[in-house]
Amino acid sequence: MDLVGHFRRMAGNNRWSNDRLYRAVLALEPGEFEAMRVSFFPSIRETLNHLLAVDLLYLDFLEEGGLGAAAHDDFVPLADPQELSRAQSAADWRLAAFCSRISTGDLERRVVTDRREDGQVPERIGDLLAHLFIHQIHHRGQVHAMLSGTSVKPPQLDEFFLGYDLKLRKTEIERLGL
Repeated sequence: MDLVGHFRRMAGNNRWSNDRLYRAVLALEPGEFEAMRVSFFPSIRETLNHLLAVDLLYLDFLEEGGLGAAAHDDFVPLADPQELSRAQSAADWRLAAFCSRISTGDLERRVVTDRREDGQVPERIGDLLAHLFIHQIHHRGQVHAMLSGTSVKPPQLDEFFLGYDLKLRKTEIERLGL
């Protein structure tokens, strides 16, 4: 598998992981979504809003959408977990579509990132994708840990890439069109 193929698989894993995570989040008891917890962001709601805001920022960079830092700065946090789930799903589809369009040559191509007071910084698409996937995994892990203190069991999030695990995710993979 080449690096483009890897990024496409990571985009699929991102969709699958977010789908699993949001299925758990949507089953929370009233008050658990916004409850204060110990983590970098103090609630599941705030962590998931941060994830979406950063996804939208990096999607703007990657797609050369022209919003720059405003894609993040103008983001309005969502209080409703259903609405947040739908918005995250739409961002996940955009990322998967972007990864499906790129070629090996695109990975070295630089796009401008708006770093506010640090200015316009050209970054390689391959580096931006690698950073974005690490960022997503990092914060999903925080939500996963926070779910441990709720009425909902945290979902398994590491059964995606191996053929051995297919039996554990087959229905989800088919439902998501992966």
